[in-house]
Amino acid sequence: MNLIYNSEQFSVLEFGVDRSHEALRFGGYEIVDKGGKREIFINGILAQNFRRDVSDLIASEPTMAEIDEFLGSYNEVMSYPATLH
Repeated sequence: MNLIYNSEQFSVLEFGVDRSHEALRFGGYEIVDKGGKREIFINGILAQNFRRDVSDLIASEPTMAEIDEFLGSYNEVMSYPATLH
């Protein structure tokens, strides 16, 4: 697992591809909304789409505010309270 983004509002952990675990067949991402104290783990097709969208976003050389705005679009589907691992 790698911390690939960290701001005052969000952090994103990337989990590598692990074909021996179905949940990580395509890798996965954990997005944590620090202010809202919520998180989501995405994998499969959603992780592939996230990876593509992040690549497109990074190509535009965004500010941290723009990245946080993008990550904020996942707030609607975050339903798990953030806990320490």
